[in-house]
Amino acid sequence: MPRIACRLTPLALALLLGACASRPLPKYEKPLARARIQQVRTTAYTHSEADHIEYGRKNALGMRLNDTGVRSAAADWSRWPAGSVFLIVETGETYQVDDYGWALSGTNTIDLYKPSRAAMNAWGVKRVTIENILWGDVDKSLAILRGRSKYKHVRRMIDQIEDRYAALKKPLDEPMAAQAVAVKPLAAARSTPRSGVSLTPFQSAR
Repeated sequence: MPRIACRLTPLALALLLGACASRPLPKYEKPLARARIQQVRTTAYTHSEADHIEYGRKNALGMRLNDTGVRSAAADWSRWPAGSVFLIVETGETYQVDDYGWALSGTNTIDLYKPSRAAMNAWGVKRVTIENILWGDVDKSLAILRGRSKYKHVRRMIDQIEDRYAALKKPLDEPMAAQAVAVKPLAAARSTPRSGVSLTPFQSAR
């Protein structure tokens, strides 16, 4: 989940930004149709990878990455806005999108946070069925991304959000879009939550 390191020496930062400027973005994929049930390609990442060491266990919202209860996931925020919550049908695990990454921008892949390299490698790449419990807040996602628009992968997400959402005269996929203001407990989404855990509120980055 490469988000771009920033606390580097001036020389290292210049080299990094130069590499990023020439680094090609992932091949663009047509967005999946918004639906409660989706078939999604998933990968895995962990905080000890070279491109995440700078951030440690923090996500793109400045909060701690979670590997228990409601777990952290990274995605293109124009497809699954920050705060989106989904359940992986095959495993019964619940995830909340609180991160993004270079390799995810413009794609339909979701990156699942794992607490170790062993767990990351064990997951590998899997196509799974997800149940979207809650859509995140597009406006809050856009506000966060605009403050980081110097990066190509962030600009791509911003452009997609502005193009796709502005073209619609009504909220996406009513009534699910009506849930997008704040993350609510799973109990509010179904009478008997499968995971038995509570969700943390969606907060903007500090």
